Amino acid sequence: MSLVKLSIKGISYSQTQNGAYALILNEVDGERKLPIVIGAFEAQSIAIALEKEIKPPRPLTHDLFKNFAERFDIVVKQVIIHKLVDGVFYSSLICERDKIEEIIDARTSDAIALALRFNAPIFTYKNILDKAGIYLKSNTADTDQGAQEIDDVLSNPETFGHEEETNQSGEVYAKHTLQELNELLDQAVSQEDYEKAAKIRDEISKR
Repeated sequence: MSLVKLSIKGISYSQTQNGAYALILNEVDGERKLPIVIGAFEAQSIAIALEKEIKPPRPLTHDLFKNFAERFDIVVKQVIIHKLVDGVFYSSLICERDKIEEIIDARTSDAIALALRFNAPIFTYKNILDKAGIYLKSNTADTDQGAQEIDDVLSNPETFGHEEETNQSGEVYAKHTLQELNELLDQAVSQEDYEKAAKIRDEISKR
């Protein structure tokens, strides 16, 4: 079975599952997208790895894993999404230490969070992409059963959460000045509220 290289397109808040996010992987040499539903913590960890300007004051779990691995000269070489069963993706970390390769099972969300931190490529098998890949801009493309629900989840794949979502005080970030947004970003990071930080980051990026 041939491997297909994937890149990360973005993270979208799920409209159909409370507290869930959709991680969108993009076929590097094609147009298909591979949506994977992940939890809020994993979405937060992936978003932080994607956004270099957000620096947690303390290491997150995936940062700790990377620090631990590097201390013992373990490198994650690549991630392979190798199986899809009943809508659940299974992945493996291909690791190397002293030129000895080991394969470690991992949840796909954890594997991708680590791939980002190790700058490791992400792959899946062609048959998995044939089965679960979709064309976001096509309403007539053949998709698996439940594709309409996936389309709902992927309503806004370029953002982490709702751009117009308000914070707890009911204020819309769009009303703040750029300086205020940067101050709010620093405050959110210092409080380790990374979901809030990502939303503020999105507003700053729009400016």
